[in-house]
Amino acid sequence: MTTPVRFAYADTAPSRAEGSRLAYAPITLRHRTHLVTVTGLLDSGSTVNVLPYALGLQLGFVWDQQPTRVQLTGSLARLPARGVIVSSQVSSFPPVELAFAWTQSTEVPMILGQVNFFMEFDVCFFRSQAAFEINPKDKTN
Repeated sequence: MTTPVRFAYADTAPSRAEGSRLAYAPITLRHRTHLVTVTGLLDSGSTVNVLPYALGLQLGFVWDQQPTRVQLTGSLARLPARGVIVSSQVSSFPPVELAFAWTQSTEVPMILGQVNFFMEFDVCFFRSQAAFEINPKDKTN
């Protein structure tokens, strides 16, 4: 059994009240020879992981070479998206394969959602403490 890693909420607008603190997790993404360390917004209300366009380019993806079209929903429904798989590592946990909806938008953050970040990791939010913990899923069950 692994020990969860605790992270502090990020203050996205220091001049505003505590409501501007959000759960951003540091994560390292790898696709072939490309490696990028970024932060992703943990969004338990998001159905899928979302990868912004510029980040996909940094990872070496080519839009026209991604045949899998993905239909986003909610506020992102108007954006075209393609499905991509990225090797991803949180802290010192073993890498996992995450599926992303790579969107052509440069105005969305990287979102870590239900499919499949929350399927690979257990996350516990301690909002009153402005902290959260991440632990890889228990693969023995």
